[in-house]
Amino acid sequence: MKKIYTILLFSAVLSFTACNNSSEEKKIDSTPAVPVTVSSVAAENNTPFLTASGKIEAANSATLSTRMMGFVDKVLVNVGQKVTKGQLLVSINNSDLSAKQAQTSAGITEAQAAFNNAEKDYQRFQNLFADNSASQKELDDQRARYEMAKARLEGAKQMKNEVQSQFAYVNLRAPFNGVVTSKSIEAGDMANPGAPLISIEGPGNFEVTASVPESEISKIKSGTEVKVIVKSSDKILPGTVTEVSTSAKNTGGQYLVKVVLNKTDESILSGMYATVQFPIEKKTDVTTVLVPTEALVKRGQLTGIYTVSQNNTALLRWLRLGRTYGDNVEVLSGLNADENYIISADGKLFNGAKITIKQ
Repeated sequence: MKKIYTILLFSAVLSFTACNNSSEEKKIDSTPAVPVTVSSVAAENNTPFLTASGKIEAANSATLSTRMMGFVDKVLVNVGQKVTKGQLLVSINNSDLSAKQAQTSAGITEAQAAFNNAEKDYQRFQNLFADNSASQKELDDQRARYEMAKARLEGAKQMKNEVQSQFAYVNLRAPFNGVVTSKSIEAGDMANPGAPLISIEGPGNFEVTASVPESEISKIKSGTEVKVIVKSSDKILPGTVTEVSTSAKNTGGQYLVKVVLNKTDESILSGMYATVQFPIEKKTDVTTVLVPTEALVKRGQLTGIYTVSQNNTALLRWLRLGRTYGDNVEVLSGLNADENYIISADGKLFNGAKITIKQ
């Protein structure tokens, strides 16, 4: 008896499930088709842009170092701090330089006194020679002493200028308004001649240095308007070619091209990687599949596109993308050159949705 009840219950569940499935199928079948606009895949052997990779750098930057060896007394700034032109950044112990400055001041005082005495003697002998009271030799000797005293005084003054100039290397100051980007020294450390201590970059103006192969460098001219794609944010910024290198001797066969970015409010930082698109058509042996960026569908970290199935339904296809060419993007895999894809729809699309193609 229990077996009979069990079989009857199982049959009832199957019947209920079948009824639900049939009702859902009817519901799906009754869904109206979504009008869509489709386009065919553009496959070309010519890419509309010549691209080159590079790194964003501040147009105004400086790395400060010293010619003096000594212990660091103070480091007055931190990384990320804004500084103004002439602001003291690092102070290095300068006791020996101060001693030299005192010596040169004493030397100037001594040389000045000797010069004043020699000048008076020379004037006196000029008067005596005019009155025929001194010989020509005596006048020449006084003139020689006067010239030597004058030279010693000038030498002492130049020595003071030399010492004064060395103070610029023990008191490092900001050469322009900017932001401290790196600091490789702390108070108490030994500063060595030529070693980088503080780096500063001027905000607002950026440039990109891109590497171009020798087969394409002759096509790039200074003053050309280009597009720069910031890889971290996929932002496209305008720029202008300002320098084109004519030698690849020290760059491993790659020619360097400098592009200055137009001023922008986009958040970009020095050191970010970028792709420069030069408006030069490039022929390739590989067929390039291009689709407009407006047709792409993003789901988290995945990017896809709706294609048209044989049953006139929307079929979501995940893609692996390559470089961006203006309003189009290169498809590396996931889409063939003979397929149609949906550009726009008059309703909400989903995988398997019925569609009707607008003429």
